[in-house]
Amino acid sequence: VAAAAAPAAAADDKQTRYGRQELHVTGDVSSRYKKKRRAKARPVPAAAEGRHGFEMPTAPVVREVGVGETVTVAELAQKMAVKATEVIKALMNMGVMATINQPIDQDTAVLVVEEMGHTPKVLKENQIEEGLQGAQAEAEVAPRPPVVTVMGHVDHGKTSLLDYIRRTKVAAGEAGGITQHIGAYHVETPKGVITFLDTPGHAAFTAMRARGAKATDIVVLVVAADDGVMPQTIEAVQHARAANVPIVVAVNKIDKSDADPDRVRTELSKHEVISEDWGGQNMFVPVSARTGQGIDQLLDAILLQAEVLELGAPRTGLASGVVIESSVEKGRGAVATVLVKKGTLRLGDPIIAGSEYGRVRAMFDENGKAVTEAPPSMPVVVLGLSSAPNAGDDLLVVESERKAREVALYRQGKFRDVKLARQTPRGEDVFSQIGEDKAGLVSVLIKADVQGSAEALREALTKLSTEEVQVKIVASGLGGITVSDVQLAAASKALVIGFNVRADAGAREAVKETGVEVRYYSIIYEAIDDVKQMMTGMLRPEVKEQIVGVAQVREVFRSSKFGVVAGCLVTEGYVRRNHPIRVLRDNVVIFEGALESLRPVMTQARTQRLESEIQRALATLIARELKDPRVGNVTITAVSIAADMATARVFFTPFASQHTPHEVRSGLTHAAGFLRGELGRRLALRYAPRLEFVFDESVEDAARLTSLINRAVAGAPAGADATTSQPAPGVDPGPPETGAGPPGRSNP
Repeated sequence: VAAAAAPAAAADDKQTRYGRQELHVTGDVSSRYKKKRRAKARPVPAAAEGRHGFEMPTAPVVREVGVGETVTVAELAQKMAVKATEVIKALMNMGVMATINQPIDQDTAVLVVEEMGHTPKVLKENQIEEGLQGAQAEAEVAPRPPVVTVMGHVDHGKTSLLDYIRRTKVAAGEAGGITQHIGAYHVETPKGVITFLDTPGHAAFTAMRARGAKATDIVVLVVAADDGVMPQTIEAVQHARAANVPIVVAVNKIDKSDADPDRVRTELSKHEVISEDWGGQNMFVPVSARTGQGIDQLLDAILLQAEVLELGAPRTGLASGVVIESSVEKGRGAVATVLVKKGTLRLGDPIIAGSEYGRVRAMFDENGKAVTEAPPSMPVVVLGLSSAPNAGDDLLVVESERKAREVALYRQGKFRDVKLARQTPRGEDVFSQIGEDKAGLVSVLIKADVQGSAEALREALTKLSTEEVQVKIVASGLGGITVSDVQLAAASKALVIGFNVRADAGAREAVKETGVEVRYYSIIYEAIDDVKQMMTGMLRPEVKEQIVGVAQVREVFRSSKFGVVAGCLVTEGYVRRNHPIRVLRDNVVIFEGALESLRPVMTQARTQRLESEIQRALATLIARELKDPRVGNVTITAVSIAADMATARVFFTPFASQHTPHEVRSGLTHAAGFLRGELGRRLALRYAPRLEFVFDESVEDAARLTSLINRAVAGAPAGADATTSQPAPGVDPGPPETGAGPPGRSNP
């Protein structure tokens, strides 16, 4: 009974413990499970057999690491199976400061992989774009019109030449008479159809000229016969050579009296553009855009060159082209000027241009006439893109708008990653800013009518930056100036430049509230000149250090009043009081400060020589220059210069004067300033001493003694002479004991 009651008690205990009755649980289950575990055979560890569980590799593990266009530090460390801190250390040794989640560019990542002993494998992440290229179907090639780019220096007559060909007034409608964006024209001439691209000649539009040369078949180089080869002419030749396109030279303005076509041939031959008449391969055609002279010969030369090139393109299949210019227009959205290169572009085609996509909603030719399709070599204005693409982007027609969107988003992400990677701060850039004064900053926000003008203005202003004043482009965009532009300019304290655009009503109100400066321009070099003037106003005054004198320390004195005094010998230039000085010992600066006290030290010989020169010069000046009646005939008996060279005592004696010595002294003292200046000029003294005139009584006493001696020799009573002798008229002898005499001479 006790044995039977034990399991029941255990069951009751479990039920009261857990609040429920547990089924299918017997008391010996756990014990049987433990027995089975003990019965399992366990493998003998390797340590028991005398072997290590870890085997050291015999050689470093070299991995092949795939490196994409952008990769973060953590991803690169994971691919190399190392800690991210090791990668950061390698980057710091290379001068690159990066965090664990920061992307780095492909070139830097390749260097890190090689530095850490692995093999980099450069990956091209363009599988999606390769699919676009593969979709371009092969089609039969048909002849197409030539694409001709007109290039040359500013104001040499490029647009006027096209104006005569098109019989329109294009040149008169452009601001300042200069072209500021690429004009594309499809011209039907009696000689055939030609597509012309008119590029700007101003120096700021280098990128536009480069794009025009790449999209062309033939370059017409316009050179003014009266001006010759200029900088942009040479640059146009270089762009044409880089694009490997032939050059036809149009020597314009031959109707002028000072035209010299031979000068143009000679100057261009220095740049390897040689005329056919001189055995070269370039055709030279003299033309006049004003009278039309030579225009037919120029068109013949262009079409002849096109026949030699055998130009052709497929008219069927998916179309492709290049974006010549882009802008954002009110009511039309993003607008792109496209030159079709292959195929035929039609309405409704899904397209992609750079990182923008869309569908062709409308097309217009250069005259604004709507067209439904555009064959090769035809420029058209395309509407329907998501945003304005960059000038120079390739335009492709794809299978569907979904495919276009996929590629565009991929390109946008890739561009963003690459841009962030290139902005990684480097060590030298960070440390160079420590301890330096912040340079002047001119912030500019640019809004333009077309992409090319915004790009040219942005590059031209950026090139103006100097070490002291930097030009920062806060933002640049297309279209009119909006409220958000004004707010951004106010936050960044930027100047807003509107190039061929204006501010809307809301933006004008925001300008009044914020006080942001907005300037409008239609000519690019006016904007550049204004920014230059702003930069000039922010320049700090230039401080130049000029060494005016050099002295050598010969002896050091110590004074209780002045402290340490340096006895110096001036070896070069001059030394002045209160001038900044620098004391060097073994070419090491040991003191910098101002010269507090300066006392010249002269030798006795130099002092006596200077006293003698001053005495002779004063005697001449008083006799010839002074007209004061109080002075009369005066003899300079001696000059005594003080030790500090500050003053000079001048001893004088008047002869046959009707004035007292005191009056004579007053006249000389009144002229002391004039005499001092003349002394400095005549004797070439940098600092002439101040003159103090003193009556020399020793001469009068000597004259009195001589008179007594002469009377004694003649037999006159000495006492009578002594009692009856009177001083000379106008002479106040004074008591002998109080008289003054020059140094070194005693009174009798």
